[in-house]
Formats: sequence, structure tokens, C-alpha cells
Amino acid sequence: MRFVESPDNPAYRQLRRLCQSGRERRKTGFSVLDGMHLLTAYEERFQKVRELFVSEAARDKPEIAAYLAAAAGIKQTVLSERLFEDLGLVDTPTGIVGLINTPVPAAGPDAQGDAVLLDGVQDPGNLGSILRSAAAAGFRQVLLSADCAQAWAPKTLRAGQGAHFQTVIHENQDLCAFLAGYGGKAAVTCLGAQGDLFDADLRGPVAWVFGSEGQGVRPAVLALTNAPLAIPMPGGSESLNVAAAAAICLFETVRQRR
Repeated sequence: MRFVESPDNPAYRQLRRLCQSGRERRKTGFSVLDGMHLLTAYEERFQKVRELFVSEAARDKPEIAAYLAAAAGIKQTVLSERLFEDLGLVDTPTGIVGLINTPVPAAGPDAQGDAVLLDGVQDPGNLGSILRSAAAAGFRQVLLSADCAQAWAPKTLRAGQGAHFQTVIHENQDLCAFLAGYGGKAAVTCLGAQGDLFDADLRGPVAWVFGSEGQGVRPAVLALTNAPLAIPMPGGSESLNVAAAAAICLFETVRQRR
């Protein structure tokens, strides 16, 4: 285990770039997992992480110390408190991060099975929350348009709470092409829809489409859906946060299938 306190250390500089730059993550194929929960969730599904970085203060915490001892074969670096805080991951650092190879789908999207399609969801917190709901509801494939937030950004990973490792995430997808060949029901929530979510039949394969926070689903994508639905809102609100709407729709699908 080595100790680093200089911001000019090459390994630290790369780690900081990976924490802060989506371009760097795409270029290298690496992502950063922040905290014990994400590290253990990743290792339950995949292999061990590539490399570990821990702060001076955190390395003696019982849970982290035990984890580091069990990962003795993995390269480990202790960072000074200042360097760890300068990674800029969270206001209250967890004290440990791991470097991984970003998971890549083994095959393309399945045009016959359940899916969640996200059209321009740009807030990492919303994206991570939707992934979390999709995983919990049993939707295993998620397709992201090119203008979505990056799925493997630290803020998205944090909001997903391990959902990334229970789903197959397809980034930079042509949602129109997928919907044009989709064999099930393409459902979407939108203002003015005549269909009622709770009256729709969602027992067969369904691709749920959710749009950006400000503009909703693009017209070209909307035109390829065949089940426009409204979420009943007797309280008088005009709309819901996209992550809340997605959770309602996905779990109405679960309810019907039970």
C-alpha cells in the first residue's frame, strides 16, 4: 500500500480526471465507484475492482480495513485527506473509491422483452433513481438516448445505489430505431393522453418511454409509441418529476403482473 500526498502524482491525476470528466471515462473505459455499498454491489455481480484508493482517516475504519485486508491482491493507494476531498465526489467523502472497467453489454438490446427507454433525461440524480426503480421492478434492460446524462458518472452511480449492476445499460441508443422494431407495447406518459395508466393492460412485454425533465419525450420518439397514458393526479398537479413518474408506471406494471 503506497501513500500519495502530491496532486501531481500521475495515478491521482488520472483518478481525479475520471471523477470529473465524462470524456475521460469514455476514452479510457474506466469508471469510479464511491463507497463500500457500490464496491460490494459491483463485486457481487462482477470480478474484483482494478484498483482501490482510500483516505488516511478511512483506512482504519473497521469495515474499510477489513475490506482492504481481504483485497490484498489489488493495488491499493492511501491518499491524504486533502487529495481525497479534492476528488469532488460528495460533500461528505466516503473515504474509499474503486477503479473499474465500465461494464459493456454482451449483446444489443432485445426488441421483444421489457425495456425502459430514457429520452434526454439529463439530471444524474433522476437517471440514477430511474435505474434503481427499473432494477427493483425487474426491468433488466435500459436504453439511453445520446443526450441523456452519463450512466456511469459518479452522481448517477450514487443515485442508482447498485442498480447499475442489476440491469444492462445501453447508452447512446437510437430510440426511434428500437421502437420501430419493438414487438411489445410501447407505453409513454404524456400530457393530454386519453388513456389511463390504471386501465391499461401492461401484462405483456412493454417498453416504457420517459422523456427529459423540461421537454418530455421528443415528437419523433412519441410518434413511435402505441400506448400514450396519463397518470391520474386528482390533486390537481400538472406533472410529476420524471423519476417519480417512472416509479409509478413501473410498479403499476408489477402490480398487474402479480
